[in-house]
Amino acid sequence: MKNIFTRGPISAQFIADSIAKHSSKQGIGAHSIFLGQVRADRVEEKKVKAIDYSAYEEMALEKMHVIREAIFEQYNLICMHIHHSLGSVQTGEICLFVFTSSVHRRDAIDACNEVVERIKKELPIWGKEIFEDEDARWKVNV
Repeated sequence: MKNIFTRGPISAQFIADSIAKHSSKQGIGAHSIFLGQVRADRVEEKKVKAIDYSAYEEMALEKMHVIREAIFEQYNLICMHIHHSLGSVQTGEICLFVFTSSVHRRDAIDACNEVVERIKKELPIWGKEIFEDEDARWKVNV
């Protein structure tokens, strides 16, 4: 079972390196990438400065394995990579990186979209929004 969790933000260098590693896989015709970024929402005149992510890790990894297998059965993928942050991620930083590759674009795009939607709906991962005044509230996924 692959570990999808990264402590802290997902760096641009990590994303670039992940993409670069695929140039040798010459059967791939398409990649689809989703990057989730923490945004500076305003809630009741307070501005979000970070999100602190936590998870029931064992359960999330088991569920992600089930989702991964289902996506590979449904779409003609060559590979799929998923990385989700745990801990504090500041506004402007990346907290979710989903990268799918296939022979044709439609499978890569549709699989990437479905993985993101299923992560948001099915994995026991929670985000606590931390405001500039250090107040906090649990985020609702939409």
